[in-house]
Amino acid sequence: MNLASGVGGKIEKSEVLSAVEKYEKYHVHYGGKEEERKANYTDMVNKYYDLSTSFYEFGWGESFHFAPRWKGESLQESIKRHEHFLSLQLGLKPGQKVLDVGCGIGGPLREISRFSLTSITGLNNNEYQITRGKELNRITGVDKTCDFVKADFMKMSFPDNSFDAVYAIEATCHAPDAYGCYKEIFRVLKPGQHFAAYEWCMTDAFDPNNDEHQRIKAEIEIGNGLPDVRLTTKCLEALKQAGFEIIWEKDLAVDSPLPWYLPLDTSHFSLSSFRLTAVGRLFTRNLVKAMEFIGLAPEGSLRVQDFLEKAAEGLVEGGKKEIFTPMYFFLARKPDSGSH
Repeated sequence: MNLASGVGGKIEKSEVLSAVEKYEKYHVHYGGKEEERKANYTDMVNKYYDLSTSFYEFGWGESFHFAPRWKGESLQESIKRHEHFLSLQLGLKPGQKVLDVGCGIGGPLREISRFSLTSITGLNNNEYQITRGKELNRITGVDKTCDFVKADFMKMSFPDNSFDAVYAIEATCHAPDAYGCYKEIFRVLKPGQHFAAYEWCMTDAFDPNNDEHQRIKAEIEIGNGLPDVRLTTKCLEALKQAGFEIIWEKDLAVDSPLPWYLPLDTSHFSLSSFRLTAVGRLFTRNLVKAMEFIGLAPEGSLRVQDFLEKAAEGLVEGGKKEIFTPMYFFLARKPDSGSH
């Protein structure tokens, strides 16, 4: 019953419906403006994750991200490989101190820590996700080497030059300003060390004058708690402006043998990802409806399911039209002190 008990996160159960309504009003479909989302990003993103985290964990597992996928590979296998790839690109070594920026409930943090034998600090501004993450850390036995810090990644509490490596997995897309976020990451990273990320971006195929493209972008924003979805080129510009050297960058969706959006595509059926299929989502919807009716889930739970469904539709359309990617990868380096 984690799905029922978790809906709303730290929000009082009697206030979940009101929180849903306030969250929706930030977005284009409800008359919201990008400037308002950026100005109130902390409130908007916190509401989003309080409302949606239990749905994510129920349907997707502990790692809330996509991955390029090989034929014959399960969704969970591809997610782990995607995390290992990031670890290898960063060249992580046993005993290093690593920062996970926007860590969710810590699925990647736990996997990468065990894979690389590093100590990882998860940065998150959502109290419910941190509480859940600490519980999962204890269960998996990494609570001695991994921890969580509640903070805003636009103004971190760490001293300068604190970490041997920094990564972000589909998280810094929540930042109202990419440059401001990357500049903070630059500050806490030790000179000569690396920052790697998977970013949610609109691709070069996105046409801002195309109404259908704008509709898809708006669906992705409301369903995923985003103030805006940046172009890949804007991320690169912000990294360079923040002081980073770009080692390499690529949209990893381009060469994925199986489409990254396949788990969300209702025309696809998979027993291993049953909860994400059309039948599985219908089952979840009816389960949530029943739990809300009898009072096990708070009023407004079905509304959360609705905007997550809308997000899935937008993501699939964006993926099929190749105007959106959740895996724009880059590896960047903070220059040595003497060369910067």
